[in-house]
Formats: sequence, C-alpha cells, structure tokens
Amino acid sequence: MPTKIISTWTNIRLEELRSIANEIWTLLPEACLVALDAEMGSGKTTLVSALLQEAQITHFEGSPTFAIVQAYQSPSRGSIYHLDCYRIENENELLNLGLEELLDSSAYFFIEWPQKIDTILPKPHFRLYIRIESDLSREITLHYDY
Repeated sequence: MPTKIISTWTNIRLEELRSIANEIWTLLPEACLVALDAEMGSGKTTLVSALLQEAQITHFEGSPTFAIVQAYQSPSRGSIYHLDCYRIENENELLNLGLEELLDSSAYFFIEWPQKIDTILPKPHFRLYIRIESDLSREITLHYDY
C-alpha cells in the first residue's frame, strides 16, 4: 500500500500531546479517518483526548473500549467519532456492528486498534504511528495511506 509521510514529531512527552494535537489538526482535511497504530500504553487515548480538546470538545468520555464507538459534536469540526476496536474478535462481529456504514459518514474518525478492522478501512486514510522510545518519550509520525 503506498504511503506518504506527512509529519514526524520526536522526543515527545505525554504532557506535550496537546500542542502536537493542534499541529495534527492543521494537517488534516475536512472529514477524514485517522487510524492510530501503537502499542498498548503508548498514549493513543491520551492523544485522542488532546485532539478532542483542540476541537473544543469539553467532555471527553474516555476510551470507548466496551461501547466501541463514542460520538462527539465539535463546534469547530462537526461530527467526530472515537472508535476503540480492541475488543472486536472476528469478521462476523465486525459485520454485526455496522461500522462499515458508519465509516461512510462525512465525519472525522479517530480509530484505536485499526488492525482489527483493516478489511473495512476506507482508502485513502491517515495513520498516526506512536512509538515509545527508551527514555519513555514518543515518536509520532503522521502518514497518508492511499
């Protein structure tokens, strides 16, 4: 799959994610999908929280681990969906959730554990890679997969 690196941030601490979130918003077009590709505990949910704060969402519901989808309405960005696909176990479950139809919506999507739904991820989309470095800082890279 072709990919293009849009931006990379290095030596990032968790407390700096809000400023990174602001920069990420400047790089995103209207209504797009962003898959967060990272290990458990790397800061995916913290980054989504920062992105929502930057979009003027005042009440972050936390990771929708059990609900899978959390919808938000931003005064500046419109509809935003936060998905946590960690608990999706197979294709049948995926089909029963109706996520394919939801992903057809004109909205922003921030998806944790996107590898669980790779078969229905629309192309093109953005992908945020978060890697924990040995000093516990993060390297964050925004890719455009087309």
